[in-house]
Amino acid sequence: MVSDTVGDFIIQLKNAGMAKKPVVSLPYSKLKAAIAEKLKQEGFVASIETNGKEAATKTLEVTLQYDEGGKHRIADVKRISKPGRRLYAKATEIYPVKFGKGRMILSTPAGILTGEEARKANVGGEQLFIIW
Repeated sequence: MVSDTVGDFIIQLKNAGMAKKPVVSLPYSKLKAAIAEKLKQEGFVASIETNGKEAATKTLEVTLQYDEGGKHRIADVKRISKPGRRLYAKATEIYPVKFGKGRMILSTPAGILTGEEARKANVGGEQLFIIW
């Protein structure tokens, strides 16, 4: 059993991209679906699809995004807040990632947001991970 579902989710996306897989199928959760939707908006994944009706069999199918040269859009990810050590940031403490080339994903009272969106909305939250 995996205790860090968010960490497992982002590492599965990264590893599937390194293996040149077109689609990743994962167990569904609302948090993973919200994170996948935010990654789709930011251009890291191509599309998201939910399959199944019952909670036990529901899956999240994520189609990965590649550039013209066949390189995966996710170069690397780094988990910041972990189950054993939660890290939170105020809106004023949120910083750009990789000089603006990467994104920080946060869980805020306004939902799952990127660092830029959280700064504009002036909300802080739990720093989930950074991706570039």
